[in-house]
Amino acid sequence: MKRLTKKEEIIMDKFWDNGPMYIKQLQELYPQPRPHFNTLSTQVRTLESNGYVKHNQISGSFQYYPAFSRQEYSEKSLDSLIGKCFANSYLSAVSALVRDEKISLEELKGLIEQIENGKEQ
Repeated sequence: MKRLTKKEEIIMDKFWDNGPMYIKQLQELYPQPRPHFNTLSTQVRTLESNGYVKHNQISGSFQYYPAFSRQEYSEKSLDSLIGKCFANSYLSAVSALVRDEKISLEELKGLIEQIENGKEQ
C-alpha cells in the first residue's frame, strides 16, 4: 500500500468522517481559503488510482467514497510498518517498544493478562 501524503490523509479523514461526497461537498468542508476545486479533484483521482477511494457515477457526476474503513487503513499501515522495519515479526516490534521504553514491562504483562482473560471468557 502506498503511503498517504499529509494532504491525502486530510482528504481521507474527511471521507471517513462524512461518507460519500462530490468534490464540491469535500471542498466545502475546508476552512477558508479553500483548496481549488481542480486541485481537490486531482488529489481525489490520485487517491482513486492508488486504491483509496472509489466512485459512483450519478447523473454524470462522480460521488467518491472510501474504499476501506479507517480501521482497515490503520491495520494495513501497521502491517506494512512491521513488514518493512521488523521483517514481519510482531514479536520483534513489541520487543523494540519494551527495549526503547515506549511501553513498560508492567504494561506488557497487563496486556498479556487482558488477552488471556479475554480468551477464557
